[in-house]
Amino acid sequence: MRVRVLGCSGAIANGCRTTSFLLDDDVLIDAGTGVGDLTLDEMARVQHVLLTHSHLDHVASLPLMLDAVASLRLARGVGPLQVHALPGTIAALKAHIFNNLIWPDFSAIPSADQPLMRFVPIAVGQVLKVGGKAVEVLPAVHTVPAVGYAAASASGHWVFSGDTSRNPAFWQRVNQLPVALLVIETAFSDREKELAQRSLHLAPSSLATELDQITADQRYPIYITHTKPAETGLIMEEIQRFDQTPNRVNDVRHDIRWLSAGMCFEL
Repeated sequence: MRVRVLGCSGAIANGCRTTSFLLDDDVLIDAGTGVGDLTLDEMARVQHVLLTHSHLDHVASLPLMLDAVASLRLARGVGPLQVHALPGTIAALKAHIFNNLIWPDFSAIPSADQPLMRFVPIAVGQVLKVGGKAVEVLPAVHTVPAVGYAAASASGHWVFSGDTSRNPAFWQRVNQLPVALLVIETAFSDREKELAQRSLHLAPSSLATELDQITADQRYPIYITHTKPAETGLIMEEIQRFDQTPNRVNDVRHDIRWLSAGMCFEL
């Protein structure tokens, strides 16, 4: 399985694109602004979109992508784009985006029987079979209904936390999986840790506590995502500082790296 990072920033700026990952060439995990770097043909090959939650930085490109490739999809007869999401996320998209006010309702275009998009409800713990891949829905703790994902591969699971705060249930399940690579959010620096707590995001200090929940026999690369562009440097400095401090739990050192758009992982 190939994982291509289309976007992994917590906001937009020059060179910064919001969250989206392409698994092989047919499955998107989230549909942030990074989707806009795909060609029309690449967008048309996507058959499944797995959303973590309804916030704009994770769904902004979904309506625009559907509009861009509508004629291609209809001409190719590939059927509706399957959008997998929690029922609460689907309800938010129907009410606030695909409502014929902000954007056309592509779940009823060209017709309700043969639409360009179809919503597929999911639940935590479910294993989705999409494009020949098995993707497990993981729990997340955020201000709106949210999930993370774990995609199985020959070398282990690619795990994505989604937007989340402190999340014991996530680690309980992740510690049972053969993890090849973890992508975890850290949206704010510690100087804004109160804002991180209110918005149910992680900051370096809370990330440190979360990583302490990884079982001692688990060692894998950890990539930091969803940093605010103005704070990325400070966030990574603070993460390096806590991870290099002696006398932490079992004196653990992690392989922590910064994720950036354009990276590709072969798993």
